[in-house]
Amino acid sequence: MDQFKQISTFAEVATRGSLSAAARAEGVAPAMIGRRLDALEERLGVKLLQRTTRKIALTNEGAAFLEDCQRILTELEEAETSVSERSARASGQLTISAPAGFGRQHIAPLVPSFLSEHREVKLTLSLNDRVVDLIGEGVDVAIRIASLTDSNLIGVKLADNKRVVVASPGYLKRHGTPLSLDELSTHNCLAFSGDGSQRGWTFRQNGKNMIIKVDGNMVCNDGEVLHDWALSGKGLAWRSMWEVGSEIEAGKLVTVLDEFNAPGNDIYAIFAQRRHLPLRIRAFVDFLRHAYSDPHYWQKKT
Repeated sequence: MDQFKQISTFAEVATRGSLSAAARAEGVAPAMIGRRLDALEERLGVKLLQRTTRKIALTNEGAAFLEDCQRILTELEEAETSVSERSARASGQLTISAPAGFGRQHIAPLVPSFLSEHREVKLTLSLNDRVVDLIGEGVDVAIRIASLTDSNLIGVKLADNKRVVVASPGYLKRHGTPLSLDELSTHNCLAFSGDGSQRGWTFRQNGKNMIIKVDGNMVCNDGEVLHDWALSGKGLAWRSMWEVGSEIEAGKLVTVLDEFNAPGNDIYAIFAQRRHLPLRIRAFVDFLRHAYSDPHYWQKKT
């Protein structure tokens, strides 16, 4: 306790510029402030402040120490706020945006359980596959599945995820298993087409990401349809593990070309701001992280 009081007093003096101002703020005598500073400098073995009757000035060591002290005090304040708010009740309107397929499978089924724990929250779930404007559209949390490289985004990782090429055992028995990226051209690839253009499949080879345009006789702008086609043995599909993990576990689908899987495409919760998030937002994100951290969760989804 004495060490913490010395640190907080030092930061107060450095910020206010005098012992007397710090003493008035704490409601103690200036001599008490001086004794705390003396004890701190003696304990650390360095001079932190140059003090005269008229002013004080930070030494080089004092300036560096002040930066660390302010960070520690800020983190302590945030920790105290966080733990006190845990006993409070989350309330108010919560608006969530999520990709349609992921939202149907991995957000919507969890909403009732979340609301049963937080009865004063009202939740709106918007499912679409476009990138929403959080501030402009009044969205509290956006769930995104991507490699988060935009430094302007503030995100919390909810779960690992990757994209894999899958096919049914029946398809592979009839057409063979591709062993190289070049062999994709000999297979029926179930491709996703959005906004009128067909997207390629991303792989990693020789340390570099590469996009391969694939070809097949079945194209769709709905990932769930591609998923169903793959299950029925119509061809190869490039799908996320969140979608096909349980079926791979059950042997209904088989992964191929695993050595070429590209990194990224993890699952994130995105916010418009980092600090002072309403309790309802933090509670919802923590709820999802807890659910997704259960290793059996992804195996249960069928």
